[in-house]
Amino acid sequence: MPAALPLKHPVKVGQLVRRRLRELKRTPRELADAVQVSEDYIVDLVAGRRRPPAPGRIDLYAPMARFLRLHRNDLPTCARVERSAEPAARRRPDPAVWKLLFELCEPRKARLLARQLAKPEGGALEHLIVGRLLEVAQGFVARRLEDEVGMRVAATREGRSYLDMRMRLLEFLDSSPDTIMVADCEDFVRNRIVFWDLDLETRAMRIVLR
Repeated sequence: MPAALPLKHPVKVGQLVRRRLRELKRTPRELADAVQVSEDYIVDLVAGRRRPPAPGRIDLYAPMARFLRLHRNDLPTCARVERSAEPAARRRPDPAVWKLLFELCEPRKARLLARQLAKPEGGALEHLIVGRLLEVAQGFVARRLEDEVGMRVAATREGRSYLDMRMRLLEFLDSSPDTIMVADCEDFVRNRIVFWDLDLETRAMRIVLR
């Protein structure tokens, strides 16, 4: 079957993937193998149980597009539209996450920020801080994903499969200020960031890396 024509109207990522799998007579397992993710990851994406990865995640969308014979911009465009249509209301990070993040901040500033975050308008500041810390940690993880040999060596050393290790990194790259968990902070943020500070006047952040 020839490649699909570029989409004229974006649809949900899961809907597009499901349609192309059906047209090509391929299975979620085959797509998962091509993209090097678990079958559950693809099944949940197709079913709409998983939020589509960010549009810039070419590590996933590029091999998916090749396997599904889609135009390279189709999946990122669908993801951009789908994610932008999500409700504006945001869930605030777990207090246990903040406890770990504040341990990387000067104690007096941490107390001041905690008072600011407790205010009704503190949600926007909260997402700003967590978002920037996530961006730094996720950039490091994205570079780790490119080192397949190093990941395989690390997986063997830890007694895990390469796919398990890869999926753990991919799950973290899918994290947002709404969904970040304590394990994410312990495994990735605190391993990469030794100190951070925020200027409340300018909103500029200083982040010191390990």
